Amino acid sequence: MRIINHRPSRGISYFTAILPFVLLIVVYAVFSDARLEANPDDKLLPDATSLGNAVHRMAFEPSKRTGELLLWKDTVASLTRLFIGLSISAFIGLTVGVFNGIVPWFSAFWTPFVRVLSMIPPMAILPILFIVFGLGELSKYVLIIFGTAPFIMRDMEQRVRELPHEQIIKAQTLDATTWQILLRVVLPQVMPRLLEAVRLTTGAAWLFLIAAEAIASTEGLGYRIFLVRRYLAMDVILPYVIWITLLAFVMDFSLRRLNTLCFPWFGKNR
Repeated sequence: MRIINHRPSRGISYFTAILPFVLLIVVYAVFSDARLEANPDDKLLPDATSLGNAVHRMAFEPSKRTGELLLWKDTVASLTRLFIGLSISAFIGLTVGVFNGIVPWFSAFWTPFVRVLSMIPPMAILPILFIVFGLGELSKYVLIIFGTAPFIMRDMEQRVRELPHEQIIKAQTLDATTWQILLRVVLPQVMPRLLEAVRLTTGAAWLFLIAAEAIASTEGLGYRIFLVRRYLAMDVILPYVIWITLLAFVMDFSLRRLNTLCFPWFGKNR
């Protein structure tokens, strides 16, 4: 039998999914022990004790300067920025994308502009955003929106164009208006695809958020990482990177689950 027809059992699938992470931890532990044995003051690969102490200090001990729990303060700040930025991007992407896909005159005006906009590297205009919008929260939101909204617009437009044209024709034969077609035919079918588009752009949104926080911020996960790097505090940087990864994974899983619960037919069709 060809190897492409072999499927692992559920138990083996779980084992193989966990194995790379176990191997990564083992490799890290080996190299960390080797470096610390050669130089006990080495900061590049801290051991598990140092990492645990750093997590406890950042997450459970109030800051001596502000009295706040820094990890949770940074997490709330970053997630708030991410949620606001992605929510606005989703709204803009859905609105512009649906109209681009269903209204020819609207598409003739906006589609070329959106395509060009999506080709501009968001990080290249970061200095412009700081100059125009300042160093406050607004510039961070704009960066996330600029980096994700054009792709959601294009994806929504494409998803609308992929809908069976017979549905639009049948709705018109039943004397449906343009708004009725949008609200009752198009929108219910593209909403799960919107969640999917937001889920796929979450990684890019994290990238833009961390970059903005690193350059101009006084709190946030990205701010903290770039603040402590000057002290070579890898015992803080590594847990923060792992925490960001865990948050991104939880967001991805939550959006998948939300899509399954709200639109079960979407997963079955796929």
